[in-house]
Amino acid sequence: MSTLRIHLIRHGETAWSLSGQHTGTTDLPLTPIGEKKAKKLGDRLHQLHFNHAFTSPSLRAMRTGELVGLNVIAEITPDLIEWSYGDYEGKTPTEIQTIHPAWDIFQDGAPNGESPPQVQLRVDRLLGRLGRLTGNVAIFTHGHLGRAIGARWINLTMEQARHLLLSTASHSILSYEHGRMNRPAIEQWNACA
Repeated sequence: MSTLRIHLIRHGETAWSLSGQHTGTTDLPLTPIGEKKAKKLGDRLHQLHFNHAFTSPSLRAMRTGELVGLNVIAEITPDLIEWSYGDYEGKTPTEIQTIHPAWDIFQDGAPNGESPPQVQLRVDRLLGRLGRLTGNVAIFTHGHLGRAIGARWINLTMEQARHLLLSTASHSILSYEHGRMNRPAIEQWNACA
C-alpha cells in the first residue's frame, strides 16, 4: 500500500485573481495566461499516476483540471469550493480595509459569507475523507481554501493559514514525514508553473 500524497493545485489566473478581487461564488473563466500556466502545470505532473482526483465545482478549478489532464477522473466535490466572501465578494483587500481596517479572512470570516469555523468544518471533513485514500490524489481548489487545507493538514489553526501563501497555478504536496501517518507534513508548497 502506498502512502497518501495530496497534490493541492490552485486554479490558474482569472481576471479577478489578477486584480486582487475576492472571488468566492462568482464563476470566472481562466485568462489566457491562466490557461497557459495550467497547461505548464500539467506538463510537470504528467509523469505521475493519480489514484484519485477531486475538483471544486467552479469553472476555474474544473478548467485547470482539464488543462492538467485529470478532468476525466476528477470528482466534483463541493467541499473544495472557495470561501464564501458574502458582502466582500468582488472587493479588493484595499476596499475591504476602508470598511474594516484590521480585517483578516482567517480570523474574521466575511459578513453574510462563511466564518472560519464553518470553513474549518468543511476542510476537516474533506481531509477526513482524503485521509482514507492512498497514493497520489489531486485536488483542484482555490487560494484561501487551499491555504486552510494546508494549515489544517499539519494541525494548525485557521488563523495560522494566513502564513501559507498560495499563487495561482501552483502545486503543493501534503504528505507525511518519512511515511509515518501520525506525522502529517508539507512536502512542497506553492511551486508555480
